[in-house]
Amino acid sequence: MKKLPYAAAFFAVVLWASAFPAVRYTLGYFTPVALMLYRFIIASLFLLSYCFIKKIPPPKVKDLPLFILSGFTGLFLYMWAFNAGTVTVPAGISSFIISSAPMITLVLTVWILKEKASAFIWSGALIGFAGIGIIAFSRDAYFQLNFGIFLLILAAIFTSFYNIFQKQILVDYTPMQATTYSMALGTVPMFIFMPNLIRELPQAPPSAHLIIVYLAIFPAALAFLMWVYALSKAEKVIYVTSFSYLSPFLATVIAFFWLGETIPQAALVGGVVVVCGMAISSYKN
Repeated sequence: MKKLPYAAAFFAVVLWASAFPAVRYTLGYFTPVALMLYRFIIASLFLLSYCFIKKIPPPKVKDLPLFILSGFTGLFLYMWAFNAGTVTVPAGISSFIISSAPMITLVLTVWILKEKASAFIWSGALIGFAGIGIIAFSRDAYFQLNFGIFLLILAAIFTSFYNIFQKQILVDYTPMQATTYSMALGTVPMFIFMPNLIRELPQAPPSAHLIIVYLAIFPAALAFLMWVYALSKAEKVIYVTSFSYLSPFLATVIAFFWLGETIPQAALVGGVVVVCGMAISSYKN
């Protein structure tokens, strides 16, 4: 049972890694804002239907601001910055930047949640980050600064704050409540992009719609639920967020099987470095 939260975090990261090639494909038919709205309408309805059937209560009025803040930063702002950034940034570099979130989260947990971080945690986080760099630049050696890079850095910051807000929500609510109502409230402001979605829906092929349904159910609804469950059970937030370091390596492996892309030897080396960094971060001295 002690290992279950970390298994949940791992499978959440696997699903999120699969989103990188899927999002790149669907952006050929939808603008980032339309894709974001389409995906999270489906994901929110999926989770809200479950809560309705199981009669899971909504948050108390006094806690609504925290849920709104969580959804707005972790869903609306994060997904807008992530989708817009990936338009001009290759998958390897984008996954590298997004996976800087554990480092940002580590700083925030020490600053806001007052969690203690040992030298093992700091050194492991830095080693894991170095492993991500090896993986990313083995896939996309040419690093060109553009506005997409800036957006992806913002996305990493937004998702780091989401982890902090969720940890605070989980003091009084279940993972299902924390995930569902944060996601639903984060989807509401996305409706400003409804005209884009209505205009683009008829133009997309069936394959794009099917992939968006996949993105909604698996890398969105289920992955977020598993992630929040892991946050609720883990001793420290960093023990969960360090799994994000695996995302670029997993994205490379998934792209190999899905898109037929090659796996550079440097990416395999980077994967080993990432795992070593995670092991050091989780070492309890």
